[in-house]
Order: sequence, then structure tokens, then C-alpha cells
Amino acid sequence: MAQGRVTVVAEIGVNHDGSLVRAFEMIRAAAAAGADWVKFQFFDAAKLAGVGTARYDLLHPLELPYWAMGEFRACAREHGVEFFATPFDEIALAWLVKLGVPAIKIASPDLTNLPFLRAVAQTGLPVILSTGMAWLWEIQAAMRVLAARDVTLLHCTSLYPPAPEELNLRAMQTLAQVFTCPVGLSDHSRGGYAPVAAVALGAVMIEKHFTLDRNVQGPDQAASLEPNEFAEMVRCIRWTEAALGTGEKRPTLRELVIADGLKRVHP
Repeated sequence: MAQGRVTVVAEIGVNHDGSLVRAFEMIRAAAAAGADWVKFQFFDAAKLAGVGTARYDLLHPLELPYWAMGEFRACAREHGVEFFATPFDEIALAWLVKLGVPAIKIASPDLTNLPFLRAVAQTGLPVILSTGMAWLWEIQAAMRVLAARDVTLLHCTSLYPPAPEELNLRAMQTLAQVFTCPVGLSDHSRGGYAPVAAVALGAVMIEKHFTLDRNVQGPDQAASLEPNEFAEMVRCIRWTEAALGTGEKRPTLRELVIADGLKRVHP
């Protein structure tokens, strides 16, 4: 992760609705809205859900071919952003490793999938681990498997969308204290308020679902931001970064110019 600057991830996820044309359009729109990275999800619905199940019927139309990863990365780089993805099996993981992505994202449901975490750890790549639905001890077990890896923990509430009182953003600070690693937020709440608050609490990465049109059918659309909303969230994040400052209490340079004329000093 870049030091001193929050990495903003546009989680395209499955909001492309299985369309490669829409996926490329979303990469371009996310870059224009100020994202640093764009992220997709790669899975085999039959492995993830089982043919004939309701979940399979939901996920199967949202699958993308694994070879599209390279095309997405090329498009992303052409527009000044980085591409990475969440793999849900070792085949997708191998594709990402071969492609040379900057990090591997692990979704919240796989935090307890220790064999898969071992496979991810063996890649030697930085790991971004979402922690939705997790107890602290489950995160500790996952971190033991990922030992000595460059890990960023993302606090997450696995609801679409959660209510404000379900976000518990201060848990992000708990993760930072317990694991002494970078932390961030994978946000599914409505609007861009929670990401800005998370930055004020020390987040180094914000992941937010991105869509071209929230009215389109899809499992993640309601928790997503449209391009103009995403751009406003990024502007607020950058403002917050600047406003946080260094933490040193001293006059600013502009204050020093006026201080002598305004300070009342009594002998």
C-alpha cells in the first residue's frame, strides 16, 4: 500500500452482470471517478455453490472467464489504475499470480478457509483480508496461517447494506492494535459517509462497491456508488487526508504570519 495516501478501491465485483463490455466500461468510469485500484471477483459458480442450487442460479450468470483478467489489467493500466481481484479457488489464484497482480484479496467467507489461506500465503504476494462475520479469534487463526506476509486487514460488515449502528468502525482500530498491521474498510453501507469516517480513524485502504446504475438488478447494486457519488467520496477522502495533518501541535505557517499582531501577551 502507498504510504501516506489512502488507497481507494472500486469494487466492481459482479456488478458487470457477466458482461465483458460493461466490465471494461466500469474500469474506465472508476478511473475517471478517482479510484486507485479496481477489483473483480473470479469464481466457478459450480464449485462455489453447486449446480442446481438457488445460489448457483444467482452466481452463474455473473461468472467471467479467467482469461479476461489480463484484458482487464491492460485496460486498467491504460487508464492509470491498478487491477486486482478476489479469487475463490486455486485456479483463479494461479491466474492472478501469473498475471503479477500487486496483491491478493481474500473475501470474508474465506477467512476461515485455512487450506485456501495456506495456498495464498505460498504465493508470497501481499494479502488484503476482509473480516466480515469474523470473531477476533478467527482472525488470529487466519493471521497465523498468513504469518510473515504483508497483510492489510479490512474491517467489514457483511450485510448489503448495514445500518449505521451495525458498522462498528472502531473495530478497525482494535484490529490495528491487536495485529499491528495496516487496516482499512470494506464498506457495504449506503453513501460515502462510512469510508470518510474510516479514514479519520486511520484506514489506509477503502474498498467500496461501484456501479454504473444502482437500479440494475444484482446482489451488490444497493450497496454500490454510481460514478458521480464515488467521485464525491474520493474528494471527501482526499480532503480528510489533508485535514488530518501530522499530529504535531504547532502554529501553521500562515498562523505564524499573523500571530505577533493578534496574540495578547501580558507581562
